[in-house]
Amino acid sequence: MNILDDLKLQYKLGGIAMRMIYWNIACFLISLVFYNFSIGLFNFPNWLALSSDPQVFMFKPWTFLTYAFFHFGFMHLLFNMLVLNFASNLFLTFFNQKQYLGLYILGAIFSGIVFALSFYILGTSASIVGASAAIMAILVAATTYQPLMNVRLLIFGNVKLWHITGVILLLDLMQLRLENTGGHISHLAGAFFGFVYIKLLQNGTDLSIIVSKILDFFANLFRKSPTTPFTKVHKNYKKPTEKTSSRIVTKDKTQQQIDEILDKISQSGYDCLTKEEKEFLFRAGK
Repeated sequence: MNILDDLKLQYKLGGIAMRMIYWNIACFLISLVFYNFSIGLFNFPNWLALSSDPQVFMFKPWTFLTYAFFHFGFMHLLFNMLVLNFASNLFLTFFNQKQYLGLYILGAIFSGIVFALSFYILGTSASIVGASAAIMAILVAATTYQPLMNVRLLIFGNVKLWHITGVILLLDLMQLRLENTGGHISHLAGAFFGFVYIKLLQNGTDLSIIVSKILDFFANLFRKSPTTPFTKVHKNYKKPTEKTSSRIVTKDKTQQQIDEILDKISQSGYDCLTKEEKEFLFRAGK
Protein backbone atom coordinates (compact mmCIF):
# COMPACT_ATOMS: atom_id res chain seq x y z
CA MET A 1 0.00 0.00 0.00
CA ASN A 2 1.45 3.40 -1.01
CA ILE A 3 1.18 6.65 0.97
CA LEU A 4 -1.83 7.88 -1.00
CA ASP A 5 -3.76 4.67 -0.34
CA ASP A 6 -2.82 4.87 3.33
CA LEU A 7 -4.12 8.45 3.55
CA LYS A 8 -7.36 7.46 1.84
CA LEU A 9 -7.82 4.61 4.30
CA GLN A 10 -7.18 6.89 7.28
CA TYR A 11 -9.69 9.40 5.92
CA LYS A 12 -12.29 6.69 5.41
CA LEU A 13 -11.87 4.94 8.77
CA GLY A 14 -10.69 7.82 10.97
CA GLY A 15 -14.11 9.28 11.65
CA ILE A 16 -15.20 12.91 11.73
CA ALA A 17 -12.19 14.09 13.77
CA MET A 18 -9.69 12.79 11.22
CA ARG A 19 -11.75 14.20 8.37
CA MET A 20 -11.84 17.60 10.03
CA ILE A 21 -8.04 17.58 10.19
CA TYR A 22 -7.85 16.52 6.54
CA TRP A 23 -10.24 19.32 5.52
CA ASN A 24 -8.13 21.91 7.32
CA ILE A 25 -4.94 20.60 5.70
CA ALA A 26 -6.60 20.60 2.27
CA CYS A 27 -7.74 24.19 2.74
CA PHE A 28 -4.23 25.17 3.80
CA LEU A 29 -2.80 23.64 0.61
CA ILE A 30 -5.39 25.56 -1.40
CA SER A 31 -4.49 28.76 0.47
CA LEU A 32 -0.92 28.54 -0.83
CA VAL A 33 -2.38 30.14 -3.95
CA PHE A 34 -2.86 33.32 -1.89
CA TYR A 35 0.68 33.33 -0.49
CA ASN A 36 2.66 36.45 -1.32
CA PHE A 37 6.26 35.32 -1.57
CA SER A 38 7.61 38.86 -1.75
CA ILE A 39 6.41 39.74 1.76
CA GLY A 40 6.08 36.18 3.10
CA LEU A 41 2.39 36.51 4.09
CA PHE A 42 -0.95 35.02 3.11
CA ASN A 43 -3.24 37.50 1.42
CA PHE A 44 -6.63 35.90 1.96
CA PRO A 45 -9.46 37.41 -0.11
CA ASN A 46 -12.48 38.74 1.77
CA TRP A 47 -14.65 35.94 0.40
CA LEU A 48 -12.66 33.42 2.51
CA ALA A 49 -11.38 35.35 5.54
CA LEU A 50 -13.91 36.85 7.94
CA SER A 51 -13.91 40.62 7.89
CA SER A 52 -15.32 42.76 10.69
CA ASP A 53 -16.49 45.29 8.10
CA PRO A 54 -20.33 45.03 7.85
CA GLN A 55 -20.20 46.07 4.21
CA VAL A 56 -18.14 42.94 3.56
CA PHE A 57 -19.57 40.19 5.79
CA MET A 58 -23.21 41.16 5.17
CA PHE A 59 -22.75 40.27 1.49
CA LYS A 60 -20.50 37.27 2.22
CA PRO A 61 -22.19 35.50 5.14
CA TRP A 62 -20.47 32.19 4.35
CA THR A 63 -17.21 33.71 5.64
CA PHE A 64 -18.54 33.17 9.18
CA LEU A 65 -17.69 29.52 8.52
CA THR A 66 -14.99 29.45 5.84
CA TYR A 67 -12.53 31.39 8.00
CA ALA A 68 -12.47 28.43 10.43
CA PHE A 69 -10.77 26.18 7.85
CA PHE A 70 -7.88 28.42 6.78
CA HIS A 71 -4.62 29.34 8.54
CA PHE A 72 -1.98 32.05 8.22
CA GLY A 73 0.96 29.68 8.12
CA PHE A 74 2.26 26.16 8.66
CA MET A 75 2.98 26.62 12.38
CA HIS A 76 -0.48 28.11 12.88
CA LEU A 77 -1.96 25.03 11.19
CA LEU A 78 0.29 22.57 13.03
CA PHE A 79 -0.49 23.89 16.52
CA ASN A 80 -4.23 24.05 15.83
CA MET A 81 -4.35 20.53 14.42
CA LEU A 82 -2.46 19.13 17.44
CA VAL A 83 -4.94 20.77 19.82
CA LEU A 84 -7.85 19.73 17.61
CA ASN A 85 -6.72 16.09 17.68
CA PHE A 86 -6.37 16.26 21.48
CA ALA A 87 -9.75 17.95 22.01
CA SER A 88 -11.50 15.66 19.49
CA ASN A 89 -10.40 12.48 21.28
CA LEU A 90 -11.72 13.86 24.55
CA PHE A 91 -15.03 15.08 23.16
CA LEU A 92 -15.78 11.92 21.16
CA THR A 93 -15.22 9.84 24.29
CA PHE A 94 -18.54 11.14 25.58
CA PHE A 95 -20.45 12.41 22.56
CA ASN A 96 -21.22 11.35 18.99
CA GLN A 97 -19.89 12.55 15.65
CA LYS A 98 -22.96 14.60 14.72
CA GLN A 99 -22.64 16.55 17.96
CA TYR A 100 -18.93 17.06 17.23
CA LEU A 101 -19.56 18.45 13.74
CA GLY A 102 -22.46 20.58 14.95
CA LEU A 103 -20.39 22.06 17.77
CA TYR A 104 -17.44 22.81 15.46
CA ILE A 105 -19.65 24.65 12.96
CA LEU A 106 -21.81 26.49 15.50
CA GLY A 107 -18.77 27.38 17.61
CA ALA A 108 -17.05 28.87 14.57
CA ILE A 109 -20.14 30.85 13.52
CA PHE A 110 -20.81 32.18 17.04
CA SER A 111 -17.17 33.18 17.51
CA GLY A 112 -17.15 34.91 14.13
CA ILE A 113 -20.24 36.92 15.05
CA VAL A 114 -18.72 37.97 18.39
CA PHE A 115 -15.47 39.00 16.62
CA ALA A 116 -17.28 41.06 13.98
CA LEU A 117 -19.53 42.80 16.51
CA SER A 118 -16.64 43.52 18.90
CA PHE A 119 -14.52 45.17 16.23
CA TYR A 120 -17.52 47.06 14.87
CA ILE A 121 -18.21 48.44 18.34
CA LEU A 122 -14.53 49.33 18.78
CA GLY A 123 -14.68 51.14 15.44
CA THR A 124 -11.83 49.19 13.86
CA SER A 125 -11.66 46.85 10.92
CA ALA A 126 -9.75 43.58 10.67
CA SER A 127 -10.05 40.05 9.33
CA ILE A 128 -9.31 36.64 10.82
CA VAL A 129 -8.73 33.05 9.73
CA GLY A 130 -8.10 29.94 11.79
CA ALA A 131 -9.84 27.00 13.43
CA SER A 132 -8.84 28.05 16.96
CA ALA A 133 -12.27 29.33 18.01
CA ALA A 134 -14.06 26.15 16.91
CA ILE A 135 -11.35 24.04 18.57
CA MET A 136 -11.76 25.97 21.83
CA ALA A 137 -15.50 25.24 21.71
CA ILE A 138 -14.78 21.51 21.51
CA LEU A 139 -12.07 21.59 24.20
CA VAL A 140 -14.12 23.62 26.68
CA ALA A 141 -17.20 21.47 26.01
CA ALA A 142 -15.26 18.32 26.94
CA THR A 143 -13.76 20.09 29.97
CA THR A 144 -17.17 21.34 31.14
CA TYR A 145 -18.56 17.81 30.94
CA GLN A 146 -15.59 16.08 32.64
CA PRO A 147 -13.38 18.71 34.30
CA LEU A 148 -11.71 16.24 36.70
CA MET A 149 -10.72 13.80 33.99
CA ASN A 150 -7.06 12.76 34.29
CA VAL A 151 -4.89 13.51 31.25
CA ARG A 152 -1.33 12.24 31.02
CA LEU A 153 1.16 14.73 29.62
CA LEU A 154 4.64 13.78 28.48
CA ILE A 155 6.53 16.07 30.89
CA PHE A 156 4.04 16.89 33.66
CA GLY A 157 2.50 13.44 34.10
CA ASN A 158 -1.17 13.19 35.13
CA VAL A 159 -3.06 16.48 35.33
CA LYS A 160 -6.72 17.39 35.47
CA LEU A 161 -8.33 18.35 32.19
CA TRP A 162 -9.53 21.68 33.57
CA HIS A 163 -5.92 22.61 34.38
CA ILE A 164 -4.94 22.33 30.71
CA THR A 165 -7.97 24.25 29.48
CA GLY A 166 -7.54 26.87 32.18
CA VAL A 167 -3.94 27.58 31.15
CA ILE A 168 -4.95 28.01 27.50
CA LEU A 169 -7.78 30.39 28.43
CA LEU A 170 -5.48 32.34 30.76
CA LEU A 171 -2.97 32.83 27.95
CA ASP A 172 -5.74 34.19 25.73
CA LEU A 173 -6.83 36.63 28.43
CA MET A 174 -3.25 37.80 29.05
CA GLN A 175 -2.63 38.44 25.34
CA LEU A 176 -6.02 39.97 24.63
CA ARG A 177 -4.71 43.54 24.45
CA LEU A 178 -1.21 42.75 23.24
CA GLU A 179 -1.49 41.22 19.77
CA ASN A 180 -3.99 39.39 17.58
CA THR A 181 -6.86 40.86 19.59
CA GLY A 182 -9.45 39.59 17.14
CA GLY A 183 -8.10 36.06 17.36
CA HIS A 184 -8.17 36.04 21.16
CA ILE A 185 -11.69 37.46 21.22
CA SER A 186 -12.86 34.65 18.94
CA HIS A 187 -11.03 32.06 21.10
CA LEU A 188 -12.81 33.24 24.24
CA ALA A 189 -16.12 33.36 22.39
CA GLY A 190 -15.61 29.77 21.24
CA ALA A 191 -14.81 28.71 24.81
CA PHE A 192 -17.97 30.41 26.04
CA PHE A 193 -20.06 28.68 23.39
CA GLY A 194 -18.61 25.26 24.29
CA PHE A 195 -19.53 25.86 27.94
CA VAL A 196 -23.08 26.97 27.07
CA TYR A 197 -23.51 24.03 24.67
CA ILE A 198 -22.83 21.47 27.41
CA LYS A 199 -25.03 23.24 29.95
CA LEU A 200 -27.93 23.31 27.49
CA LEU A 201 -27.26 19.69 26.53
CA GLN A 202 -27.44 18.65 30.19
CA ASN A 203 -30.83 20.36 30.36
CA GLY A 204 -32.07 18.43 27.32
CA THR A 205 -31.35 20.93 24.51
CA ASP A 206 -28.89 19.79 21.85
CA LEU A 207 -27.96 22.75 19.64
CA SER A 208 -26.09 20.48 17.20
CA ILE A 209 -29.45 19.20 15.96
CA ILE A 210 -29.75 22.48 14.01
CA VAL A 211 -26.69 21.60 11.93
CA SER A 212 -27.69 17.95 11.60
CA LYS A 213 -31.12 18.86 10.23
CA ILE A 214 -29.68 21.33 7.72
CA LEU A 215 -27.09 18.83 6.49
CA ASP A 216 -29.70 16.05 6.30
CA PHE A 217 -32.00 18.35 4.31
CA PHE A 218 -29.36 19.03 1.66
CA ALA A 219 -28.24 15.40 1.65
CA ASN A 220 -31.81 14.26 0.99
CA LEU A 221 -32.26 17.02 -1.58
CA PHE A 222 -29.45 15.72 -3.77
CA ARG A 223 -29.99 12.04 -3.02
CA LYS A 224 -31.91 10.19 -5.69
CA SER A 225 -35.10 8.80 -4.30
CA PRO A 226 -35.37 5.05 -4.86
CA THR A 227 -37.63 4.40 -7.79
CA THR A 228 -40.51 2.06 -7.19
CA PRO A 229 -39.99 -1.05 -9.27
CA PHE A 230 -42.60 -1.56 -11.98
CA THR A 231 -45.08 -4.10 -10.89
CA LYS A 232 -46.90 -5.91 -13.62
CA VAL A 233 -50.52 -6.36 -12.70
CA HIS A 234 -51.97 -9.67 -13.74
CA LYS A 235 -55.71 -9.70 -13.97
CA ASN A 236 -57.17 -13.07 -13.20
CA TYR A 237 -59.74 -13.67 -15.80
CA LYS A 238 -62.10 -16.52 -15.19
CA LYS A 239 -62.52 -18.62 -18.19
CA PRO A 240 -66.17 -18.50 -18.95
CA THR A 241 -67.87 -21.77 -18.40
CA GLU A 242 -68.78 -23.26 -21.66
CA LYS A 243 -72.41 -23.69 -22.11
CA THR A 244 -73.43 -27.19 -22.80
CA SER A 245 -73.74 -27.45 -26.45
CA SER A 246 -77.18 -27.90 -27.79
CA ARG A 247 -75.99 -30.97 -29.63
CA ILE A 248 -75.18 -32.74 -26.35
CA VAL A 249 -78.40 -31.64 -24.75
CA THR A 250 -80.33 -32.81 -27.78
CA LYS A 251 -78.50 -36.08 -27.69
CA ASP A 252 -79.41 -36.63 -24.06
CA LYS A 253 -83.03 -35.82 -24.66
CA THR A 254 -83.09 -37.96 -27.77
CA GLN A 255 -81.51 -40.85 -25.93
CA GLN A 256 -84.00 -40.44 -23.09
CA GLN A 257 -86.87 -40.46 -25.53
CA ILE A 258 -85.47 -43.51 -27.33
CA ASP A 259 -85.20 -45.33 -24.03
CA GLU A 260 -88.80 -44.53 -23.21
CA ILE A 261 -89.95 -45.81 -26.61
CA LEU A 262 -87.92 -48.99 -26.24
CA ASP A 263 -89.46 -49.60 -22.82
CA LYS A 264 -92.88 -49.17 -24.32
CA ILE A 265 -92.06 -51.63 -27.09
CA SER A 266 -90.78 -54.18 -24.59
CA GLN A 267 -93.97 -53.89 -22.58
CA SER A 268 -96.65 -53.61 -25.30
CA GLY A 269 -94.96 -54.38 -28.61
CA TYR A 270 -94.11 -52.27 -31.62
CA ASP A 271 -97.71 -51.91 -32.76
CA CYS A 272 -98.62 -49.83 -29.70
CA LEU A 273 -96.39 -47.01 -30.84
CA THR A 274 -97.98 -43.93 -32.28
CA LYS A 275 -97.18 -42.65 -35.74
CA GLU A 276 -94.99 -39.83 -34.30
CA GLU A 277 -93.08 -42.29 -32.11
CA LYS A 278 -92.41 -44.56 -35.05
CA GLU A 279 -91.14 -41.62 -37.17
CA PHE A 280 -88.93 -40.40 -34.28
CA LEU A 281 -87.45 -43.86 -33.81
CA PHE A 282 -86.85 -44.06 -37.55
CA ARG A 283 -84.99 -40.71 -37.67
CA ALA A 284 -82.90 -41.59 -34.63
CA GLY A 285 -81.84 -44.87 -36.17
CA LYS A 286 -80.32 -43.17 -39.24
